[in-house]
Amino acid sequence: REMFKGLERFSHLWVHFIFHDTLAEGWKNTVRPPWLGGRTRVGVFASRSPHRPNFLGLSVVRLLALRFEDRKILLDLGGVDLLDQTPVVDIKPYLPYSDRIAGATSGYATISAAPVAVSFSEEAIAFGANYRNEQGRDLLRLIGQILQQDPRPASQKGAGREFGMQLWDVNVRWRARENDFLVLSCRQVTAG
Repeated sequence: REMFKGLERFSHLWVHFIFHDTLAEGWKNTVRPPWLGGRTRVGVFASRSPHRPNFLGLSVVRLLALRFEDRKILLDLGGVDLLDQTPVVDIKPYLPYSDRIAGATSGYATISAAPVAVSFSEEAIAFGANYRNEQGRDLLRLIGQILQQDPRPASQKGAGREFGMQLWDVNVRWRARENDFLVLSCRQVTAG
């Protein structure tokens, strides 16, 4: 417990982890980042690829709560982009005065200034309402937050294409239109 004393006073944390799911694939000298449409190679150290010589990853997450239960220390986190069972090596508090650098550039990884508009089909809205009542999770809000950032690879931009992703235990399908994304359906994934 003493190792975590004072951590609850921070809103965000750096999580250092191992890209455990890519260990068997090995590492690569160069990779093709999605930002460049998967066509242009850059050095692995000029990317956030999991195929690194040391397999170490770094992510900023929101600290929602710090709980002590049955001799366990549990951190409730938001904005996590890790796989289940990812081995965590270290955590550190995020310090806005030094971790955010004014005037920093992002090379080829630039984003548009405006978030993408997201709308939902009646079917998706009904599923989201039921899911929130049953699971206590606001699935539609999460979908909206993710899609506003346009998670499509650069090579797959353009209207008309349909995409999918799994969030929690739900398969989400959406279509890119000219000026927005339409969430078509949400289906619960069955185990097995």
